[in-house]
Amino acid sequence: MSLLERIDGPRDLKALPAAQLPALADEIRAFLVDQVSRTGGHLGPNLGVVELTIALHRVFDSPTDTVVFDTGHQSYVHKLLTGRRDFSALRKQGGMSGYPSRAESPHDVVENSHASTSLSWAHGIAAGRVVRGERNRHTVAVIGDGALTGGMAWEAINNIAAEDDLPLVLVVNDNERSYAPTRGGLADHLATLRTTRGYERFLDWGKRNVSRTPVVGGAMYETLHGVKKGIKDIVAPQGMFEDLGLKYIGPVDGHDEPALEAALRKARAFGGPVLVHVLTQKGRGYDPAITDEADQFHAVGVINPETGLPLEIAGRSWTDEFAETMVALGEERRDVVAITAAMMMPVGLQPFCDRFPERTFDVGIAEQHAMTMAAGLAFSGLHPVVAVYATFLNRAFDQLLMDCALHRAGVTVVLDRSGVTGPDGASHHGMWDMTISGVVPGLHLAAPRDGQQVARAVRAAVAIDDAPSVVRFPKGTVAEPIEAVRTVGGVDVLAEPDADAVDVLLVGVGSMAATALTAAEKLTAEGHRVRVVDPVWALPVPDEVVTLARAAGRVAVVEDNVVVGGIGSQVTQALRDAGLDQPVDVFGLPKRFLEHASRGQVLDAAQLTPDAVATRLRDRLA
Repeated sequence: MSLLERIDGPRDLKALPAAQLPALADEIRAFLVDQVSRTGGHLGPNLGVVELTIALHRVFDSPTDTVVFDTGHQSYVHKLLTGRRDFSALRKQGGMSGYPSRAESPHDVVENSHASTSLSWAHGIAAGRVVRGERNRHTVAVIGDGALTGGMAWEAINNIAAEDDLPLVLVVNDNERSYAPTRGGLADHLATLRTTRGYERFLDWGKRNVSRTPVVGGAMYETLHGVKKGIKDIVAPQGMFEDLGLKYIGPVDGHDEPALEAALRKARAFGGPVLVHVLTQKGRGYDPAITDEADQFHAVGVINPETGLPLEIAGRSWTDEFAETMVALGEERRDVVAITAAMMMPVGLQPFCDRFPERTFDVGIAEQHAMTMAAGLAFSGLHPVVAVYATFLNRAFDQLLMDCALHRAGVTVVLDRSGVTGPDGASHHGMWDMTISGVVPGLHLAAPRDGQQVARAVRAAVAIDDAPSVVRFPKGTVAEPIEAVRTVGGVDVLAEPDADAVDVLLVGVGSMAATALTAAEKLTAEGHRVRVVDPVWALPVPDEVVTLARAAGRVAVVEDNVVVGGIGSQVTQALRDAGLDQPVDVFGLPKRFLEHASRGQVLDAAQLTPDAVATRLRDRLA
């Protein structure tokens, strides 16, 4: 039996002799490479936290003590050490989640995989236990992969530092990266912490030299004490944390398990908030990850474990279409600039950055700042393009509304991974963005139906200089181009009978246009007259959609957004405002959190397949 097979929980780990821990770490890394290469998942981050997670579970008593993981994708080792060794269906329907999951284990607490939230969660848990008189229970927040660049983390630190007796440990997993190397002033500060000798050692040096040169050495020693604060800020920049009121321990080698245990035990015994600064290497122990300068295997698909190369070569992606368009626009227009929140490569801005580095801004995990900075860039005469995952638009809604829309800022927001994303689960589905966008006055939203339409939509969006614009598209390989039969105003008619009047006007939004077309084919084969349109620009609802609706017995909208407040709701309102009373059927995602599964499985469960849409419409047309 391997060491890993003997561990069903933290108790078993604590019983393991310290001399066997290096072998256990090796087993865990081999297990992760073998298993994640079969399923895909977040490999690099987990290879980097093996010793840290071992030390956490040897020092603290989970689940009595609570461990909260920021960007919960770094929790695979935690899952292993809490008895979950079946990774065969990782991130697949019915299998283990790629993030902490309360349904899986009492050791898991925070399921939200949006970054920079762990310190607020931990503060609330620790403070709540103090109120309940449970001071013997510790709370640990593990924040890493660039999440400390998020403003919410610093709001939490500001409050945590004011509470002297809170049994709370903040572990900064510093691997210098999020997806790519972390940028910004905080990243520079942490880099200084990694490379600077502590000021206490500097003072010790002064003490040792007093006996050698009594006058100079003594004067130096007195001077050092007289300007201790200044010297501290120069040679021990941990002073930033200590000046806030947080005890600082580190930096600690994140791959030296005994050193980690010692630091964590010291932090646990302190009795108040402590920050433990841990240095780790993303992708540790796996050569393909270490040598990958792009993202060190932050997230991988199915790969060959020996080489790290993908086993499936994907076709051209939606992101590729956007990336190519941005470079072309950059060549044509000097006023086009790009902003992203620590996701330069995943959202396709790396080629633009390589070509126009001075016109590219990576603000770290700070979507709110990105959006308001974009408003400022627009005011200065530029046209910013903010590219983020659709799920992260949620975090910047106030800035989109009050800083961009209220000020009529010409800002373009490009939302990658919109709609159903699949295996990353509830917090990563981009299913809220059209509802959010729909309440913003003056906002324009385009949902391209195929790769060719991505370029057209982005070009049209950056031509809008008096309001925010949004372009959204899904994850994965682009669909085959769908040519329009004709265009009415700005609305593309994709299929229609040889008659003006139709039984149903079927509106396919974005990538769901293909679903609408196939559903229409099924209904047409049964004798129903169906006209299929793609509004191209879904918000505001084009007048031409209302015009076409006048000739239809009913209207149906198919979208991969939550059904409440989405495009279907907007179309319904537009028809009512025009005095039309045709029934409107809305086919979208249910208002609930959707579990991880493949995109196809999620759409099937939501009845957003061509067969399901055709069946439901057939019943209403009868």
